[in-house]
Amino acid sequence: MLPWRRALRAAGLLRSAAAADPRPGTSRRTRCGPGERPVGRGVALPAGPDLRQFLRGAAAGEPRPEPGPVPGTGKVYLETYGCQMNVNDTEIAWAILQKNGYARTKELDEADVILLVTCSVSEGVQRCNRGWALPHKDPSPLVAGCMAERLKEEILHREKLVDIVAGPDAYRDLPRLLAVAESGQQAANVLLSLDETYADILPVQTSAGGTTAFVSIMRGCDNMCSYCIVPFTRGRERSRPIASILQEVQMLSDQGVKEVTLLGQNVNSFRDMSEVQFQSAAAPVLSRGFSTVYKAKPGGLRFAHLLDQVSRIDPEMRIRFTSPHPKDFPDEVLQLIQERHNICKQLHLPAQSGSTRVLEAMRRGYTREAYLELVHHVRESIPGVRLSSDFIAGFCGETEDDHQQTLSLLREVRYNVGFLFAYSMRQKTRAYHRLQDDVPADIKKRRLEELITVFREEAARANEAMVGQSQLVLVEGPSKRSASELCGRNDGNIKVIFPDAEIEDAAGCKALVRAQPGDYVLVKVTSASSQTLKGVPLCRTSLSRSAACH
Repeated sequence: MLPWRRALRAAGLLRSAAAADPRPGTSRRTRCGPGERPVGRGVALPAGPDLRQFLRGAAAGEPRPEPGPVPGTGKVYLETYGCQMNVNDTEIAWAILQKNGYARTKELDEADVILLVTCSVSEGVQRCNRGWALPHKDPSPLVAGCMAERLKEEILHREKLVDIVAGPDAYRDLPRLLAVAESGQQAANVLLSLDETYADILPVQTSAGGTTAFVSIMRGCDNMCSYCIVPFTRGRERSRPIASILQEVQMLSDQGVKEVTLLGQNVNSFRDMSEVQFQSAAAPVLSRGFSTVYKAKPGGLRFAHLLDQVSRIDPEMRIRFTSPHPKDFPDEVLQLIQERHNICKQLHLPAQSGSTRVLEAMRRGYTREAYLELVHHVRESIPGVRLSSDFIAGFCGETEDDHQQTLSLLREVRYNVGFLFAYSMRQKTRAYHRLQDDVPADIKKRRLEELITVFREEAARANEAMVGQSQLVLVEGPSKRSASELCGRNDGNIKVIFPDAEIEDAAGCKALVRAQPGDYVLVKVTSASSQTLKGVPLCRTSLSRSAACH
């Protein structure tokens, strides 16, 4: 008998098939013992307290009973696909499993559980189709995240690729799902929540000793863009209480992390409703010329307040945030970014298209002209700001003229960083139900290649403007291409490569030093490409000292 199963039976949580039902092949709908609930063929778990027991306990002032941990003795192998939210989700899921007794392994052939955190945009479930070479083990493949919610039926039942499927709001349920799988059954929980933010769970970083970290501040999205699957895989918007966010950022600062990125599907629409005194506050004003598909939401502490509080925790910690929606950039946020030396002067302004007609079909809530007006306002408010954006090539009904307008927007704005994709229709979205994916694949490919070409040309020009300038770089580690060089990122989130040489320390230390991961180094830029800056190190310094000098 497997260890998990022995532990569950010893705890009285698992009964044998014979004890649960003496008849072979009993349906999961029948023959559970008294006080039990079915979880699969021939296996039953004792039921918890019913509603009446909870009500009686509440009336008597008794504390709500907490479910006991399900014993875990296995080793977990982690793989993550997709966006930074999935990286953070992996850390949350791992924190829950670690608390329940699981250990982590980086060797696939040692794994008892394979946790695959997937993405509805970049897929990732192909890993299941490729399979795992595991000659000595029979692990439980566990698919979690956005893909799990979207393709539960296909990967669990039709293709029978995995044992367990867990949606992004079901990570607390992982120990129970694993217990069910240990009984020989498949298990799934893809229910979306209106309030789950995992605020009480401190994620465990999967790459210990890193200089950067992600902190999730809100989940879900209410924008309902016609191409986007996020509202259907991650649910409605809900924000963490600010206190729990500040606690996590302080913990990361104590661990030596030097850069934190605040995460959310619509990060700057943050709205903490946990404090009663702020629940009647007025709704913020949208960026000029922008609209939403939902009514304005009054009340709550907003993103500007959170950004202010987070930036005060550690003056030597850089603060970034992603991914915002262009509609949610009130002047107080822009002013705060300009004033605080540790809030990066870099904004992500996802445009998606340069054509007003296509933007309307996408339900983005703005025109080309309104977007450009926002870009100009941002650059006036934050001198030297670096911009990044997202673009989709070949959306439903996109004409050649629409495509040319997007190319012209790329030229006019001149982004430093870009994320460009060919459109791929997703089930459940408004586009799937209302529009036709009528741009042929070869035209999508050609248009995407043209977008990439123009973006790189303009990004190279934007980056070449920094040649001869000094850039403050947070060192991340050795360059992947050369052990004699170091790699880091400047305030604008652009990669900077420079020699690993002895340099002076601006603090006044007479001895020469070598920069280490987590150090700030002033680098003079000598050359630039569309994606990378190269330079020579001048000195090791600090974020505060560098800001004072400029």
